[in-house]
Amino acid sequence: MSHWPWPRAINPHYEEIKAESTNWFRRFKAFSARSQYAFDRCDFTLLAALVYPHAQRDQFRVGSDLMFFLFLIDEYTDVESGPNVQKIVNIIIDALENPEKPRPKDENILGEVARQFWVNASKIASLSSRRHFLRDVNDYLRAVVQEAEDRDNRITYSVESYFKTRHGNVGVRPCFFPFELDLELPDEVVYHPGILELASCVVNLVILDNDIVSYNKEQAIGDNFQNVLNVVMHNMETDLEGAIQWAVDYHDRIQQIFLEGLRGVPSWGDKIDHQVKQYLFGLANWPRGNSCWSFEGGRYFGKKGLDYQRTRLVPLLPKLSPTNKELPRCCENAEVYLVEG
Repeated sequence: MSHWPWPRAINPHYEEIKAESTNWFRRFKAFSARSQYAFDRCDFTLLAALVYPHAQRDQFRVGSDLMFFLFLIDEYTDVESGPNVQKIVNIIIDALENPEKPRPKDENILGEVARQFWVNASKIASLSSRRHFLRDVNDYLRAVVQEAEDRDNRITYSVESYFKTRHGNVGVRPCFFPFELDLELPDEVVYHPGILELASCVVNLVILDNDIVSYNKEQAIGDNFQNVLNVVMHNMETDLEGAIQWAVDYHDRIQQIFLEGLRGVPSWGDKIDHQVKQYLFGLANWPRGNSCWSFEGGRYFGKKGLDYQRTRLVPLLPKLSPTNKELPRCCENAEVYLVEG
């Protein structure tokens, strides 16, 4: 991202919203104490602060809570079978569609997390942004089910099929919601082919960035089934260094496609164009904010992220056993692994 035109920026409400979102999330007791500590170290409010740097306070709170919600889905569904993930997804969708309905006490906690998130977000979100989010999150959840089924069946991806699958389950499109909260963008704008192409570029940039920075942690815990580096190594018969170079070159090409696409965005009149400009900034800033968080948060590199960002040298972690008693664990089957450093 060294030549990406959008520089790092951070939301001024970061510290206070971090405290609020963290307190809100901890009330659900979604994890054991050890796994909650590992989850906290990821600093998902920092991610929100970097990808929504200009959001107003209430808008930013929605963005921060959304990060907690989506990453909880990720942790809970990564360890479940396809049928079990489908049950979890059904609960989440029901909670989003019926936020006024109390959730059963013995239900997976994701139902209540989803319900509370949507009640709070709906208070300040425009009608069009709510409609677009529900469509995006439903697409994402369906893709998460497909990911679990592929994992069950040990599906081997081509590079093309990997990106098609990962494009849905990476969970980026629902994250456009917070910077659209105060906008009234009609469907013909959001789903215009040119806008969709720009959004697709952003998703692919995040896929590449996330897969590169997460590879070390994933290979250590044996969870690198869905990673572009593995897919490229397998399909192109190359080593890790060759796969990384392929990803870097592809990343550069996507950046150019995005920048060229910006120049072709049509006009819908002054009133809409002003909102489109804000929406396009949200898209363009997302890869920058995500890249910064990858090194500044503790999810992938512990405390050494800034050193690795500077040197670009990351030693491979030793492979760990999931039964290692030193690894933080959360409730049920999920485990949140802590990268120390």
